[in-house]
Amino acid sequence: MKWFRRIIVGVIALMVILYGGVLVYFYLNQRALQYERGGEVTALGATSLSGAEAVSIPTGDGQQLAGWYQAPQPGKPLIVYYRGNSGSFTREHQRYEAFVADGYGFVAFDYRGFPGSPGELTQAHLLEDSLAAFDWAAAKGFPLLVWGRSLGSGAASYVLGQRDADALWLETPYLSFVRIGLDHYPYLPVGLLLLDQYPQEQWIKDVKEPVFVAHGTADRTIAVYEAQALYDLVPNKAGIWIEPGADHDDLWARGEWDKARAFFVAEEGKLGR
Repeated sequence: MKWFRRIIVGVIALMVILYGGVLVYFYLNQRALQYERGGEVTALGATSLSGAEAVSIPTGDGQQLAGWYQAPQPGKPLIVYYRGNSGSFTREHQRYEAFVADGYGFVAFDYRGFPGSPGELTQAHLLEDSLAAFDWAAAKGFPLLVWGRSLGSGAASYVLGQRDADALWLETPYLSFVRIGLDHYPYLPVGLLLLDQYPQEQWIKDVKEPVFVAHGTADRTIAVYEAQALYDLVPNKAGIWIEPGADHDDLWARGEWDKARAFFVAEEGKLGR
């Protein structure tokens, strides 16, 4: 029986070594796995945003963020748009075109480390970039609305825990990246390994603005329960839209702008704008 015990011990030892290797690989490569930084940059001239301009937004530590900006029509607010975790902000130009078609202004940008903005992508840098973009927009003097999509929902919640706006729209938000990681990698101690955890479940508690949450039941990137649980933590609840059968990138095509615009109009009306 000694040979059998030796085989069992050997198998266990091999499994431990392999598991340790997986942990080391995950830790060393986590930001490459966590962020989708590649992608083409669409030229502003290739869009219908004839009134927009390319801008460079300075950060507090001397970096420059590439963005687009267009002022709103008289009496309309400016949307500060925090993009998600894929490619360049420029790929979402159809959204900005919809904003300006209804008179809204917008500012959208790449966090450092994404295609338009050089630098190292970390949670600390992304949050600093998000504050810098908000402050840049606030200096324009228009009423502000904030839109946070996916990764950017956490940035939006973090910013509005420290700044003031009229309303916040959260598209496919999450509780934290630890929770997302555990859903995708339940066999890993994600909470111990992950450097950029984005604890939106903590940040949302400091947001005083009315918040509307949008998500889909078939989202395979961020499970719908996270949006529902996050909304439960919102101090100033304005509404939640859970779209049956919608995946992570489906909401815009399913009438999201109509719902968001109605929310914005209602909140601006309450403020007498």
